[in-house]
Amino acid sequence: MKSAKNILQPEHKPLKTAVLVLDECNTLSFAAAVDPMRAANRLAGRAAFDWDYVSATAEPPMLTSGLTVPATPLARLQDCELLIVVAGFQLAQQATPSLLAGLRRIAATGATLAGIDGGPWLLAEAGLLDGHPATTHWEDLENFSARFPEVDARNDRFTTSEGRMTSGGATPAIEMMLHIISARHGAGFASRVAGLFLYDGPAAEQRPQSRLGGHRHNALTAKANAMMEASLDEPLSLARIAGELGTSQRSLQQQFRLRLNTTPQDHYLHLRLAEARRLVTDTDLSLMEVALATGFTSPSSFARAFRVAHGTSARELRQSRSEEPASSLTRAGNTRTITPPPTTH
Repeated sequence: MKSAKNILQPEHKPLKTAVLVLDECNTLSFAAAVDPMRAANRLAGRAAFDWDYVSATAEPPMLTSGLTVPATPLARLQDCELLIVVAGFQLAQQATPSLLAGLRRIAATGATLAGIDGGPWLLAEAGLLDGHPATTHWEDLENFSARFPEVDARNDRFTTSEGRMTSGGATPAIEMMLHIISARHGAGFASRVAGLFLYDGPAAEQRPQSRLGGHRHNALTAKANAMMEASLDEPLSLARIAGELGTSQRSLQQQFRLRLNTTPQDHYLHLRLAEARRLVTDTDLSLMEVALATGFTSPSSFARAFRVAHGTSARELRQSRSEEPASSLTRAGNTRTITPPPTTH
């Protein structure tokens, strides 16, 4: 078995992902796995994720809402970097020898395996969570712990370990996906993806938080972020931001580290470069005008920062967008559809 590749590190290349959808999985859990990837692609203006749907059998899986998901059988999946298993009910019937063997086969390629809702049960049945921290839906955690004593069952919203990730229901799954996005593309970008869902993490009175607990704005960092977004063309000094918020620079630094796992300066730079990318792809401003609009007075410093942040130059990105045929703007991962069963009267 190959060692699992670490997918939780900065990376510009798309994360090759397969979403294994089981019959009777919760529709919201399915969306919680897929929609953050779609939103990340849309916000980045490129493929941060490239995904396909796979099924346990040749029949398309049906969600609890009655929607069916066109998918390729797991037996035909050759490889991926991340396999997300989304399951809900009837787990005992779904844990067939062929499914469990398929999960072990993909794990042996070095892929990271992630389970959502009932997904951790299937991973555990395949013996793929032995020795790993894992969680599942809170209502089932006690039974899960008793059923799989070799698994380090935890009352967390989601867990990560080498080559494995697990989460409970839909909301923790969103947090898990945002954790992946944050690790690969930065906490600031993950916050913007979360903002597309008007999502600000679990309420304080809910179950204990996992790693994402330190990756959400609090009142101070949110206000600082708003000040930064309002002044992208003329970046404010850290001293001025702290002063207007009535706090010290040290305290502001500490809060950004604690909440977003970054510095205020890096977060500010990320916001500016994200806006620069938008201006390059969505407007006809000259590159010098884009640089000035995002606080860069030197074309060379803008060019260097843009390439480091986005893996390509602003000039190359604009050229590729202008040459891209309209039909190619919908990537394979975003053109999948879910179709309802035929209506009977």
